[in-house]
Amino acid sequence: MKRPSLGIRFAKQNYKIEWADSFWEDMTVFFLKLAGYLAKLPRNTRNILQTCLYGVAAGLAVVAFQWLINVLYNATFIPLSSKSLLTFAAGSFGVMVGSALIAGILLNSFCPEAAGSGIPQAKAAFWKDFGVISWRTVWVKFVAGVLAIGGGGSLGREGPSVHLASGLASTLAGLTGEAKQNRRRATASGAAVGLAAAFNAPLSAMAFVLEEIIQDLNSNLLGSVVVAAVIGALVVHGLIGRQPAFAMNSIEAPTWRAYVLTPLAAVLASVAGVYFQRFTLALRARQRGWSKIPGWLKPAVGAALAWVIGILVFILTGHLGVFSLGYGDLSQGLDNQLAWGEHLGWELAGILLVAKLFATVLSYGFGGCGGIFSPTLFFGGMSGLLVAGLFGMAMPMPGDDSITLAVVGMSACLGAVVRAPVTGILIVFEMTHQFSLVPVLMIGALISQAVSRRMLRENFYDAILEQDGYKLEKLLPPRDLQGWQRLPVSAIANFQPVVLNGTEPMEVEKMLKEHTFAHFPVLRDGTPAGIASRTELSEALVEKRTPKLAPAIRCEPRQTIRELQTLLLDSPSGMAVVCDGPKLLGIVTLHDLLRAQINAAQNSV
Repeated sequence: MKRPSLGIRFAKQNYKIEWADSFWEDMTVFFLKLAGYLAKLPRNTRNILQTCLYGVAAGLAVVAFQWLINVLYNATFIPLSSKSLLTFAAGSFGVMVGSALIAGILLNSFCPEAAGSGIPQAKAAFWKDFGVISWRTVWVKFVAGVLAIGGGGSLGREGPSVHLASGLASTLAGLTGEAKQNRRRATASGAAVGLAAAFNAPLSAMAFVLEEIIQDLNSNLLGSVVVAAVIGALVVHGLIGRQPAFAMNSIEAPTWRAYVLTPLAAVLASVAGVYFQRFTLALRARQRGWSKIPGWLKPAVGAALAWVIGILVFILTGHLGVFSLGYGDLSQGLDNQLAWGEHLGWELAGILLVAKLFATVLSYGFGGCGGIFSPTLFFGGMSGLLVAGLFGMAMPMPGDDSITLAVVGMSACLGAVVRAPVTGILIVFEMTHQFSLVPVLMIGALISQAVSRRMLRENFYDAILEQDGYKLEKLLPPRDLQGWQRLPVSAIANFQPVVLNGTEPMEVEKMLKEHTFAHFPVLRDGTPAGIASRTELSEALVEKRTPKLAPAIRCEPRQTIRELQTLLLDSPSGMAVVCDGPKLLGIVTLHDLLRAQINAAQNSV
């Protein structure tokens, strides 16, 4: 067949370029017109219409994200699992490591902040950047998440769904005329859509956004979050159906056996969640120092190690629960169908619990692109089934009670890791639609919070933010005046102060020329000697004498702002020096105090 001439090929290429340019020009004109139209509407009306737009667009994006994950997994692992062991081992290794390698290259080259769950990043963007999330983050998260999770990585889809939905809503807010400082409503709405679409559970999505991201159940963004969560769920209902994330039949009300064993199931599930968090954070911190392994290769290393665990479990039991979401085995457990040859179901639950936990630690700790919602629900469900099975050998255990303990474990494990107990209860309730489970879920939630607060300093997402260098006391504003006054001095201190190293005339003259401050801390031998006013320094230069110093009021970085207020009132210079022993760390002035209080008031949502 004769090839087209060079001129024809160039003509076709130019046509494609012109078509793409025309498309983007049309889209630009469309959004400019839409922004102009929305700007003419009353603020409340505009917020409602924008929230509906965020809900529909983000809902469609999350549905596409989940669908592609399922397509990739079902096209690879499911058919491979029916082949010979050698074929499955070779094929699954290639898919899992290859997908993680491509995702790692994508993350490392375009958007490193798109790695991991995405919920900590969305939370940081909400508070630190007024809700601004770049379009690059959205598409990188989408593609890398599909590859990492659909390719068999032991990670969850819910965190990435929240992140990409938040980012898409933030981008649409900019396109419809919202200034960068007004994107928080869009980000919160997108987060609600993401979780509602991921779990098909709008109530738990609403609760999670208010509990974890906004951290205020009385926020004035409540209306937008509710509307967005409902629209996200409606999009899923229309495209996928009303079924929840996990298949679960109706069960009878818990018996006394379930109530007796609920604390044990909740404790085991919570402890599993606690150690998952500890191991994951430790690995994540350590691998960052392994400079011999390039950043783009680390997700593939984690995937290869997780594959070893998954293939061993598959060889032993024939189950795929370690790979990807693991919802197939979890759904079997919630239907009392989890089996392993002649072995008892609780034995398989124990194996899957340990294997899935360590596979997820490796997948997340090495920088994989995926979340922790699904894995923690899996840990909790298997913990509950393990407790039910063990005690079922000593006394009769109805199948419905085993399922009850499994859902208690799911709620408890999620609550221990995320510290969002209301979300944990609502997720399970929206899956089962059974009020009879609410009392045991509440007992499990109370126990999970007690275990988590006893064994961990903060929840998983806040620990990730701290590990990434964020200071939570500066990132998250207080909810009231008392909360603000309980913050440490380090939250508002200036740790790069301008100081005088001695009172030599040349040093003093240089400082007065370069800076306009009214007061200067004076150091002698690296230790605060006092505070010199600008007036006193100028007079001392003219009179050729040593300037007189006012006493330096000292405070420690961990003292509260309430204590600092009293110190500043007693300071003649309106300044306090922040010290660690004799060493000067920074300063705090009355202006710093007032500025911080104004910022806290403006940041409240």
